[in-house]
Amino acid sequence: MSRFLVTDENPDGYKLEEILGAIRNEIINRATKIMDDKRPEAQVVLNNNITILSLLAQSIELAEDSSRVLDKSFGPHSDKGPRIGVL
Repeated sequence: MSRFLVTDENPDGYKLEEILGAIRNEIINRATKIMDDKRPEAQVVLNNNITILSLLAQSIELAEDSSRVLDKSFGPHSDKGPRIGVL
């Protein structure tokens, strides 16, 4: 059973892109707190965060694209079961 994502068993869950967006926002908040720290360790962490943010942006785009495909092909999610996969 999914703890975070919308499923038949978890109708109050979140879309993947919503979770990834929330994570992105937290990373941005943390990164701004260390951006003026010139220590090498802080710069490594900041650079890693920037790379992670780029990957998250790509992941959010892919998740949004999947949602668009599912919505266009099968309509909005309902309690009638999964739109694709094992029924």
